[in-house]
Amino acid sequence: MNARFEPDTRAASDVARFRCVRAAMPALAQGLSVEDLSAQSMADCSPGKWHLAHTSWFFEALILACDPDYRPVDPRFQQLFNSYYEALGERVPRDQRGLMTRPSVDEVLAYRREIDRRMAAWLAQGPSSGLERYLFELGLHHDQQHQELFLMDLLNLMSRSPLDPAAYEVEPREQPVETTRGGVVSFDAGLVSIGHGRAGFAFDNEGPAHRVWLEPFALAADLVTNGDWIRFIEDGGYTRSDLWLSDGWATVKAQGWTAPLYWRCDGGDWTVMGLTGRTPVDPAAPLRHVSFYEADAYARWAGKRLPSEAEWEHAATTAPEGFSNLSGEVWQWTSSAYAPYPGFQPTSGTAAEYNGKFMANQMVLRGGAFATPSDHARVTYRNFFYPQQRWAFMGLRLAEDAPHRHAPHRHAAPTDDAQTAGFRRDIVDGLSRDQKAVPPKWFYDAEGSRLFEDITALPEYYPTRQETALLRESAAALTADFGPDAVLVEFGSGASEKTRILLDAVPDLGAYVPLDISETALLDAATRIRADYPNLTVQSVLGDFEHLAPLPDDLPHGRRIGFFPGSTIGNLQPDEAERFLAAARRMLGEGALFILGVDLVKDPAILVAAYDDSQGVTAAFNRNLLVRANAELDADFDLNAFTHRAVWNAEASRMEMHLQAITPTTVRIGDQSFRFMSGETIHTESSRKFTPESVEAMAKASGWSVVRTDVSPEPSVALALLRA
Repeated sequence: MNARFEPDTRAASDVARFRCVRAAMPALAQGLSVEDLSAQSMADCSPGKWHLAHTSWFFEALILACDPDYRPVDPRFQQLFNSYYEALGERVPRDQRGLMTRPSVDEVLAYRREIDRRMAAWLAQGPSSGLERYLFELGLHHDQQHQELFLMDLLNLMSRSPLDPAAYEVEPREQPVETTRGGVVSFDAGLVSIGHGRAGFAFDNEGPAHRVWLEPFALAADLVTNGDWIRFIEDGGYTRSDLWLSDGWATVKAQGWTAPLYWRCDGGDWTVMGLTGRTPVDPAAPLRHVSFYEADAYARWAGKRLPSEAEWEHAATTAPEGFSNLSGEVWQWTSSAYAPYPGFQPTSGTAAEYNGKFMANQMVLRGGAFATPSDHARVTYRNFFYPQQRWAFMGLRLAEDAPHRHAPHRHAAPTDDAQTAGFRRDIVDGLSRDQKAVPPKWFYDAEGSRLFEDITALPEYYPTRQETALLRESAAALTADFGPDAVLVEFGSGASEKTRILLDAVPDLGAYVPLDISETALLDAATRIRADYPNLTVQSVLGDFEHLAPLPDDLPHGRRIGFFPGSTIGNLQPDEAERFLAAARRMLGEGALFILGVDLVKDPAILVAAYDDSQGVTAAFNRNLLVRANAELDADFDLNAFTHRAVWNAEASRMEMHLQAITPTTVRIGDQSFRFMSGETIHTESSRKFTPESVEAMAKASGWSVVRTDVSPEPSVALALLRA
C-alpha cells in the first residue's frame, strides 16, 4: 500500500479491497442448492458451507479476537470452523465436516456478513502494527485460496453423482487459455536468486530470497495436453511398472488408476467431468487432475523430467514471454519436495501454523490455475500437495537437461566479480553524497529486466507502445540505406522485441549484435532471435554501454548501424549522453548510421502516471535495486522503510525516480553505514525528455548529424536517424 495515502484514504481502500475479495465466494455459491453446499465428498474435501464459514472464522480468530474485550459472534463457531490451529483449541475432524447440518447455510451467510461488518469497522481504525497489517493481507489471500478450494471440492462432489451434474453453465475462470508456442526455452548454468525478497505480500514459505546453482536446462514452452496424455495411456503408461516410482506404482495398483481423475472411456471415446458437467476430452486442452506420481511417470515415458521449483521460478522470472500458460490454467508439478528455504522463519503468533508445520512429505507446484484469482498468483508462490492427491487443478510442464549454450562475446566485458565490485563502488559512492544516488544501470539484474518488460505493457506506460507503432510505420525509411552485409548493433538490448521490426524490414542483414549488462536477458534474447531468424548471424556482447568494448572481429564488413530505442538515452546526464554517442560513433566507424529513440516533452500528468503506475510495477522495479543490493552486496536495506516516488523536474526537463525513506533508518553495506532521515531520497533514475531541437544539438555535439526525425501521435515519442 502506498505510504503516501492519508489514513482515512488508506482505510477506505482497504475496506473496498476487503469487500471485493469477500464477495467472490458468495458469488460462486449463488445458484447452488443447500445440499450442494452441505455435502462432503471425501476426507480431503470440505463442504462449500464450511469454506464460507471458515474464511470468516479466520478473520475473527486471528484478528478480531486479539482484542481482549472482543465478544465472538457465536462462541460455538470457534470449534466448528477451526481448520488445524492447535493453539486455538478443539475442532471438528476434517473428515466429519459434512456431518454438521447446523448451522444452516443461511446462518453461515449471516455469520459471514457480521464478520465483514466488524472487519470494516476494524479497518476504519487502521491496523496498529506491522503484524496486524500482515494478518489482514494474510486473511485476504487465505480467502482467495479457499475460493479455489471451494471449486475443487465442489467438482469432486459433482463427480460422485451418476447424473454428472453441471455446477455452472460457464466455467468460472480468471482468464482464457493462452495459445501454444511450441518448442522449449533453454537456460544456461548459473547462480540464480529465487524466493520472495521484494516489497508486497507473500506467504512466509516463499522466503527468504536465496541463491541456487542451476545446471543448463530447458523448459517446455507449453503444458502437457490431453492429447499427449492419451498417447501415454495408449502406450501402456498405467500398466508399465518401469515408468513409476515405487510408491507411485503401489498407488496405481491400490487405487486402480487407468486415467486422470474425472476421465471416463465410453465406447472408446474419452470424456471428462468438469464444473460444467461431463464433456468430451479436448485433445488440445492442457491436462488437469493428475498426481505427482502420474506426472513423474509421464515425464519418464516422454524421456524428460519434471523441473525443480528453482528452475521453474528462474524461467518464469527471466523469460515469461517464452511460455504459454505459466499461470492461469493449472498448477504445475515440480520435482521439489516441500521444505523450508534456508533461513525460513514462520510468522510469529498463531499464524506460525499456517505453512511451516506442513513442510514434510509433500511436493511443490508452481504457477496458478484457471480458478486462482489473478491477483493472488505470484511467480514465487509455493503450492504444495501430497504426491498421491489429484483433485486439485494440477498439470505439468516438462523439463530436460541441456548442453551449455553459446556464450555471449565477452571481449573487454567485466567479470562477475568485477560487476559486483562496480555495483558496490557505485552504490557506496552514491550513498555518500549529499543527494544520495545510484546509477540506473544497476536496475537490470534478471528480476529488474523482467519487471521492466512488465512495465512496458502497462496502460500508463506509453513510450514502448508509441515507439513500437512508430518503428513499424518508419522501418522501411529508417533501413533504406543499410546496404549489403549491414551489422545492426543494439545498445541495452533487453528482450530485443523492437529489434524484430528492423530485422523483418532487412531480411538480408549481415549480423545482429545485442549488447546488454544483464547476461540472463542477453542469452535468452539471443537464443530466441537465433531460433526465429536461423540465417542471421547473432553475436551477443556482455557489457556496459557506457563503457563500450570493441565489436567482435568476425562480423561482416558492411555498414554498422547503431540502435538505441526506448529513450534510454534520457537516463544519462547531458554530458554522459554526448560521450556515449561519441563513443558509439567511434565503435561503429565511418559511414555509420544510428537510430535513436527519444521521448518528447509533454503534459507532466501523463509523464508522472507513466512512472508511478496504479499497479505498483514501477515501484517494485525501483525497490528491486535494494533487493539486489541486499542479495549481492550483503546490504541490509529494510524494504518496508522505502517507498517509490516519481516527480517531474521541469527545470531539467526530466522525470525523476527516487526511493524515499518513510522513517529514519540506517543501512549497512559491509563495514560502512549510511543513515537516512525520514523523507530523504535515493535518486535512482532520471529520464530526460527532448524536443527535436535538443536532439539535433546533442547529435551535433557528439559528431553526428540528424538525417530525419519521425514523430508519433500524442503522447509523442520520436525516432531520429543519425549519420556519422
